[in-house]
Amino acid sequence: MIIEQLIFIIIAFALFVYIFIQLIKKNDTKYVPILAIQAVGIAIKFIEVCFIKETNIIVAILTYVLSIILPVFVIISEKKNSNLFDSIDSTIARIYLIFGNTKLAKDKLIKLVTRNPECYIGHKLLAQIYEKEGGERKAVDEYAQAIEINKKDYDSYYKVANLLIDLDKKDDAAQMLISLLNKKPEYVEATIALGDILIEKEDYKEAVNIYTEALKYNPTSFDLNYNLGIVYTMLNDFQNAKMYYEKASELNSLIYNTKYSLAEIAIIYKELEEAEKYLMQVVEDEELCAEAYLELAKISLLKGEKEQAIKYANVAIQENPKKIVEKIQKDVTFAIIISKLSIPFNLEVEENEKAKKLTKKELIAKQHLEEMVEITKKIGYGNLKVNKKEEIEKEEQIENQRERE
Repeated sequence: MIIEQLIFIIIAFALFVYIFIQLIKKNDTKYVPILAIQAVGIAIKFIEVCFIKETNIIVAILTYVLSIILPVFVIISEKKNSNLFDSIDSTIARIYLIFGNTKLAKDKLIKLVTRNPECYIGHKLLAQIYEKEGGERKAVDEYAQAIEINKKDYDSYYKVANLLIDLDKKDDAAQMLISLLNKKPEYVEATIALGDILIEKEDYKEAVNIYTEALKYNPTSFDLNYNLGIVYTMLNDFQNAKMYYEKASELNSLIYNTKYSLAEIAIIYKELEEAEKYLMQVVEDEELCAEAYLELAKISLLKGEKEQAIKYANVAIQENPKKIVEKIQKDVTFAIIISKLSIPFNLEVEENEKAKKLTKKELIAKQHLEEMVEITKKIGYGNLKVNKKEEIEKEEQIENQRERE
């Protein structure tokens, strides 16, 4: 019994002295709580030896945990560079965040990364806090430091790219996304984000390249197939656009804009029955139903079914009066039935705004398809392909001329 107590005192005191030396040597207050806990354990042991004759197993275990096991664990963790104290501080910061105290969490994390600039989790949590607060520039800096420490933190690459887009630094964002895709080519979200930048720059051919490359890793991705349909639409390559819209529609039948696009392409090819089939599905969508009914009215007129055209057109007007009437008044196709349509007397009356789900690139592609439908009515699809071919050849000639210069 006496030998056990003597061994305990020697080991506990030796560990206490070692931790104290580390405190002085590193001038780091993180050791103070450990010393305090050790002191409590030693004090309990002292009270037990002096005043308690019978050993209590629970008290004995507690003294060993506080005075020996905990400090040994701290020493081993430091030797293995497991950053035990960083983990403790980051856990405390997370607890602050859970309880909504962002200020204390941020203060704790700033002290953490100041003490240890190589603390990955500290920079990552700080970045997330700055991002949530709207401090995009500070968030970018913290995510960048997290990436520097952990090169495989692909989500932070993506976060930085999105923040750069928000800061209107799209070229820098594109470079970040390219770097990410070089490391992780199957990262679909990064491909979509890069594709959006290329579409905005009207670099549709390069967008096709990056989407096609990404499909090798994610052939069943709705977004990749759908976006390929969009970029091929903008290139007037309606055969490929149709192929990818059909694939996208198979993968997600609830995205009605794919069916609307397929209907417009079918009209371009004069495949009216197929166009009707798609449009009858599109009328279920709140945002697109008015235009779907309008397109059905146009098809009915092309087929010589005036009464059916009037019915469809009136439904379209009822769904979205101002927008549809403006389209009808600009389209000579409706001249023969416009007098029989139920056009409201006052179109300036404020309407209930319908939910807008289509993105900017979707709206651009949709408008482009509608314009192509009107053009092919006049010149035919064959002439459109010839004109497009001549346009591409002209662009290539200009590019070759620039290279020679």
